[in-house]
Amino acid sequence: MRAQIETLPDPSHLAEAAARQFARAATRALRNWGEFTVAMPGGTTPRAAFERIAGLTTAEGLEWEKVHFFWGDERCVPPEHPQSNFRLARESLLDRLEIPAQNIHRMPGELEPHTAAQAYESDLRSALSARVDQGVDLPRFDLILLGLGLDGHTASLFPGSPALTEYLRWVLAQQATDGSWRLTLTLPVINAAAEVLFIVSGREKSHILRRVLRGTEDLRALPAQAVQPAGGDVIWLVDAQAASLL
Repeated sequence: MRAQIETLPDPSHLAEAAARQFARAATRALRNWGEFTVAMPGGTTPRAAFERIAGLTTAEGLEWEKVHFFWGDERCVPPEHPQSNFRLARESLLDRLEIPAQNIHRMPGELEPHTAAQAYESDLRSALSARVDQGVDLPRFDLILLGLGLDGHTASLFPGSPALTEYLRWVLAQQATDGSWRLTLTLPVINAAAEVLFIVSGREKSHILRRVLRGTEDLRALPAQAVQPAGGDVIWLVDAQAASLL
């Protein structure tokens, strides 16, 4: 695994850096494969990055009709719900672009959780069939964007969750610590990506960021540490406040 940590002075520069990294990954994938597959994150931190990404044009080598959007996790709520990860991405990014409807693959959070997980895995297997390594039965996303929770979780992979030892399914329904249901990509899918980009902001994340990046390895307690792409890159973009204890 090749890991890189880049510290930015403030959230605005963090968003700009995330947009640049998105553009680089997209340009590389479009050049090599003729399409770009990206899994989007949840939480509120990515909003500013989404807005910057929406400003990217063909000058950066982006042909939006060849970009395919997926999600790394989702709350089990309808797509118009205020807590929907899809809604955040739609309002701050997708509605500003001309994206073919068939290129947007949202997690169906309005369905019963386990049914939704099965439905999304079926969608992934159909949409990414040309990207599946048959030897390991895993898709290869060009880019997966992730955040970091205060407890060390990422996507909706929580400390101590049975999902951390799931090796066959691509998508699972999981209960968060507050009892709500989430949908999430599993670790093998994340670790099959060509590139994983963490975006972390705020002083409240400084302690957990230090534990994840500098502390003792404990993959069950700190799921973000388990993001170790085989043959891919991990890039951590963090603002100065989040990095204050590194």
